[in-house]
Amino acid sequence: MLEPIIIFVRDEVAKPNLGSRYKKYMPYMLTIFFFILINSVVGLIPGAANVTGNIAFTFVLGIISFIVILISSNKHFWAHIFNPPVPMGVKPILFIVELLSVFTRPFALIIRLFANMLAGHIIIICLISLIFIFGGLNKVAGWGFAPLSIAFTVFIYFIEILVAFLQAYIFANLTAVFIGQSFEGSHHDVDHKEDAIIV
Repeated sequence: MLEPIIIFVRDEVAKPNLGSRYKKYMPYMLTIFFFILINSVVGLIPGAANVTGNIAFTFVLGIISFIVILISSNKHFWAHIFNPPVPMGVKPILFIVELLSVFTRPFALIIRLFANMLAGHIIIICLISLIFIFGGLNKVAGWGFAPLSIAFTVFIYFIEILVAFLQAYIFANLTAVFIGQSFEGSHHDVDHKEDAIIV
């Protein structure tokens, strides 16, 4: 059951973004993929905690990925940030933009996972709450709206199962992209043999 998913992560996430170094990062890629997927699916069980919809949870995941990205970086990566190959007049501006991009990457991972998982739960809460809102106005309206509200809730619930898989894939894929960018160098692909340095 798990082998097709592992092969999918290897062939569609790790290999295209990390090149020949994919084996080194496969344990981390699989860890974050299954960790997010399992916690997201468990969060769909009524009464269970929606941890992937908690900003503290996604913040820690983003910071861990940020640390891995920095550890994987090399001198070409930092040279491109501190000394970009552009005219001297543009360098100060591009330096600020490039430096900000280093910190916006984990921020994008954190907010994307948090917002997408929280949004689905909010929609379900709103749909269920409408039953009681209409019921408070008129008992007949409350009972009349209940089947429609429940039908939409079930539909959104199944959409959330799809989103759980999708968000696990997106988080792992973007992490692989950012790691690949951190060691690819200025004009080299990810297969070059430059040793990673710890910043």
